[in-house]
Amino acid sequence: MVSARAGFRHEPGHRADRTGRVERDASRRRREPGDMSRPSRFALELSRRTFADYLLFGVTGVELALLFVLTPSFGFVDWIYVVQHVLVLGIALTRRPLAAQDRSLPTSAAVVVTYAYPYAQVAYLRWEPGDEAWPTGGLVLVTLAGCLSLASLLALGRRFGVRPAVRGIETSGPYGLVRHPMYLAYVLSDIGYNLEEWNGGTVLMVVAGWVALFYRLMAEERILARDPGWPAYTARVRYRLLPGLW
Repeated sequence: MVSARAGFRHEPGHRADRTGRVERDASRRRREPGDMSRPSRFALELSRRTFADYLLFGVTGVELALLFVLTPSFGFVDWIYVVQHVLVLGIALTRRPLAAQDRSLPTSAAVVVTYAYPYAQVAYLRWEPGDEAWPTGGLVLVTLAGCLSLASLLALGRRFGVRPAVRGIETSGPYGLVRHPMYLAYVLSDIGYNLEEWNGGTVLMVVAGWVALFYRLMAEERILARDPGWPAYTARVRYRLLPGLW
């Protein structure tokens, strides 16, 4: 932190004048009607939140609770997802206001499906246990997906949202490689978890989830095209999901 005295030279003849001026300025700042305490600013920020912000906070809180209830013991990947959920709780209450948003029914349905199908797989496997395919390979993919998802969330920060919207273009970190690295993380985790345990039901759910994910991705690109920085970004980052392929 820079000291308040950093801009003053030590000249004894002017010390009293400088001190008095600093005190007067500080007094005026204390009397500023817009000067609010930290709790007051936080309360004001909460009052500006939308229903969607509180819905994201609530859904994420439920997801975090389910994670603790359904996970018998926590490993490295589980803690990555705990950290992500905690970050989203904070983002929900501080994220940037949106400039535009896709509120169409098909997009809303796609968002619901992409949120629900991972939990549907967990529930189905409890009812109808599956078979192991390649648990070691699955664990590697799930770990990679967790790290990629966390890196993407950290890069997005307050731009994060569930429904396709314009909150600015992120170009750093994983977003310098593909345009939708978080969706790539979803695909990798789906493959990884099914390598660990799968059956016909989970495969069908993944297919349905990927159809919804593809629709959501394209809807996001359509709405982001309204941002002035989108053409330059798409020219620099050519691939949407799979580097070198698509």
